[in-house]
Amino acid sequence: MARNRFHRTRYQRYSGGPDPLAPPVDLREALAEIGDDVMAGASPQRALREYLRRGSQDMRGLDKLREMVNRKRQELLDKRNLNGTFNEIRELLDRAVLEERKQLARDLDDDARFAEMQIGNLPPSTAEAVRELSSYQWRSAQAKADYDKISDLLGREMLDQRFEGMKQMMENATEADKQQITEMLADLNKLLAKHNRGEDTSDDFEQFMDEHGQFFPENPRNTEELIDSLAKRSAAAQQFYNSLTPEQRAELDALSEQAFGSPELMSQLAQMDSALREARPGLDWDNGQEFSGSESMGMGQGASALADIAELDALSEQLSQQYAGAQLDDVDLDALARQLGPEAAVDARTLAELEKALKEQGFFERADDGGLKLSPKAMRQLGQTIFRDIAEQLTGRRGERQTRNNGALGEPSGSTREWEFGDTEPWDVTRTITNSVLRTVSENPEAAAAVRGLMPGGLSNGVRIDVRDVEVSETEARTQAAVTLLVDTSFSMEMEGRWTPMKRTAVALNHLISTRFRSDELQIIAFGRYARTIDIGELTGLQPRMEQGTNLHHALMLAGRHLRKHPNAQPVVLIVTDGEPTAHLEPDGTPFFYYPPHPATLAMTVRELDHISRFGAQVTFFRLGDDPSLEYFVDQIARRIGGRVVAPDIDGLGAAVVGDYLSSKRGRR
Repeated sequence: MARNRFHRTRYQRYSGGPDPLAPPVDLREALAEIGDDVMAGASPQRALREYLRRGSQDMRGLDKLREMVNRKRQELLDKRNLNGTFNEIRELLDRAVLEERKQLARDLDDDARFAEMQIGNLPPSTAEAVRELSSYQWRSAQAKADYDKISDLLGREMLDQRFEGMKQMMENATEADKQQITEMLADLNKLLAKHNRGEDTSDDFEQFMDEHGQFFPENPRNTEELIDSLAKRSAAAQQFYNSLTPEQRAELDALSEQAFGSPELMSQLAQMDSALREARPGLDWDNGQEFSGSESMGMGQGASALADIAELDALSEQLSQQYAGAQLDDVDLDALARQLGPEAAVDARTLAELEKALKEQGFFERADDGGLKLSPKAMRQLGQTIFRDIAEQLTGRRGERQTRNNGALGEPSGSTREWEFGDTEPWDVTRTITNSVLRTVSENPEAAAAVRGLMPGGLSNGVRIDVRDVEVSETEARTQAAVTLLVDTSFSMEMEGRWTPMKRTAVALNHLISTRFRSDELQIIAFGRYARTIDIGELTGLQPRMEQGTNLHHALMLAGRHLRKHPNAQPVVLIVTDGEPTAHLEPDGTPFFYYPPHPATLAMTVRELDHISRFGAQVTFFRLGDDPSLEYFVDQIARRIGGRVVAPDIDGLGAAVVGDYLSSKRGRR
């Protein structure tokens, strides 16, 4: 019989830590968001910190993780209380007393009547009643068994507070098991005392683990790791005690004497707690928590809950990153996985790897003031991302309105050609009229005679220009362009939400020219109360200032200098502004501001535009907003110098500027 070679295969979510097939950290997305924050006015260091705090669409940030940590902490306090062990002891006591009364009712001797009186006059305090019954001679075997469970429960709970899982391990423990625990505690206290004296405990630790390792499933590798695990539980046990009401603390003090019926156990535990506190004084030993829920916890469960709360508090502080010298490597990923699950730990690890990669791969460098700034590598990556976004808009401009399209581009070649559909070159008027006259004469003999003077009266019907007569002047596109981008940095740009789009536009244009049209010379000029040339890195990090004034005059002066440095290049001037000129530069170099615009400011600005137009420059105004005065000014200037005005929506500014530059490269007239 042939063997069945088929077998079943199950697929499920990988749970062995970080997904080994997960894609690498996407630095482009992170850098794009960081760049947006920088362009909005944040420092690179703050932008990086804010990105790590908010995370991304597919990755929870530090704030979200911290919110989850704090919510779980509050849920522990709101859902649970510390009455579990007290309630369980009271139930055992009431059950034992009830069974004893049933037995005494069946017994008819005088001692039974005396025992009934003793049982009936027990104090209301559970601890005092338990202590008073410690020497009572039980007649009911069931009652005695229930009473003995009280001391057994107390011992197991006391141990479970300090050693996780001990309550279950010691269930139905024999006297030999209890003796083994006592011996373990004695040896442990010797080890702790030797450690606290500063002596070497390597051999002692190995011997201790050989003899008592079964009580420590976490398998510590040395004395320090053993102390770390024990001290957290011991501190949680102390916090449990601190969290009790004064009445509960008094009850517990009295009940603890009955633990396993062995005062020696409590002595050993107290000695251990003292040694652990000495070894780890930095733990939170003295505080307590206020539980207010309805789910009761035993002493061991309460200590575990308090240990969880302490761990959650530590995680909350680590995730806040608000303390001196904070680093993402400080976040305890194992603790985070225990409290919130492995996916939270993966998010935190990814954030740490992302921060490390951004710094190690050279996207940040130290600024002169000691902070961080975006490196040239970061600017190239940021420019690529922004340009990619803008390129998607170029096929369909959003909100662009062209109010004038005229100007000179390229050098006339001296030749003409017949006009073809789609041509935008200027007409050669002389050649066009000559063609019209010659055609008229050739088609009309009377007209020819009139032209020769043989017929009086001349051309009675005149000369009509036909489309066949039109010739246009040919130009040669220049291979190099001198491009100046003038960007308005007055405070109104920030107030109206145009600050970041303006920067994104400059970054995209700079990326395009530096990567695809490297022979072109780009100069960026920022103008507010005064103007200055500025590199793309400085502009990206430029923060808005409360500065009044739109000194287009000064900006055009700087643009003219750039064009004069490249006399053989095709001049292109791109002006992004949301306000009419309100400032100009005085002869002594000081800026003059006046609003509404002073006639001298307008006159000097127009004069500089005239100078620019004499270079044969293509001048394009990108008018932002609907200011009637600005609209009137730029429309008049465009007509005066043969310029062009574009009024894009703010989201379409980048596409409008980049598209206009690309049109100039295609030789648009």
